[in-house]
Amino acid sequence: MPTSIDIRQLNARIEAETGFITDLVEGMNRTIVGQKHLVNSLLIGLLSDGHILLEGVPGLAKTLAIKTLASLIEAQFGRLQFTPDLLPADVIGTQIYSQKEEAFRVKKGPIFANFVLADEINRAPAKVQSALLEAMQEHQVTIGDDTFKLPEPFLVLATQNPIEQEGTYELPEAQVDRFMLKVIIDYPTLEEEKRIVRAHINDSFPKPMPVIDTQRIVQARQLVKEVYIDERIEQYIADIVFATRYPEQYKLQDMKDYISFGGSPRASINLALASRACAFIKRRGYVIPEDVREVAPDVLRHRIGLSYEAEAADIKADDIVREILNRVEVP
Repeated sequence: MPTSIDIRQLNARIEAETGFITDLVEGMNRTIVGQKHLVNSLLIGLLSDGHILLEGVPGLAKTLAIKTLASLIEAQFGRLQFTPDLLPADVIGTQIYSQKEEAFRVKKGPIFANFVLADEINRAPAKVQSALLEAMQEHQVTIGDDTFKLPEPFLVLATQNPIEQEGTYELPEAQVDRFMLKVIIDYPTLEEEKRIVRAHINDSFPKPMPVIDTQRIVQARQLVKEVYIDERIEQYIADIVFATRYPEQYKLQDMKDYISFGGSPRASINLALASRACAFIKRRGYVIPEDVREVAPDVLRHRIGLSYEAEAADIKADDIVREILNRVEVP
């Protein structure tokens, strides 16, 4: 167990290393009005090597956010617009026969980038979704007989529309589980909307300039791994996830009928990783319960299976997470 001196030293190192966080947030705020939660979630995903599923109506700056982040980090950006006729080869790449060389050449797909925007992921058939999700999990892609490593850092931001479910293929539970966070973004406030309109009329959005390189992100990830999680925090994380599986053990009998299945061990792992990144962003070398509570809704909302009773009673996963956070004892 680290001593208070170790924690102080770690705090000092984190304080020295997190200057780029301020630069990134300021850079994002110059291009994007509002959407603070989205920006924060992108940073958590980036620092803890997790992927993000975004849900929100069109036009809420989902694409702009990831493009801006890629520009600020001097990273490669790839975009995939998912459609029902998309093939796995369109995502990962394919082999092309070269007459000149009389051999097959590998043509890499748009997934070979640091930041990949998978737009409207639920519009593509399952085989395309699984090709993307294999790449997300393994950080590598197989084309023909060759296996290629994907660049570091590698972050997939997948979006899906909550409306217009005609002609969409819902993501299977096992695939949704691979996303570290599911972030739901809402409309801007009235004041933010006015600022957006004004900025567009005056054409006053500056072009984002790189503030750091990808190497710094890889170094920061190493430092995030050193953020201290106490045993009591580990217990708290396990309790929250167990409450989604066995609510009756946590005095949540009324929730039992609403949950068809709870979070997997991936939920606990990602809750710990995201809490660490959250503490790092706040320039702290240790995790406190507030960090866990802050990231819990995004980590858990897509991992709780709702029963028919829940749908009938109009109970959402967020309501269940909120109830669990209120009932589970805080260390």
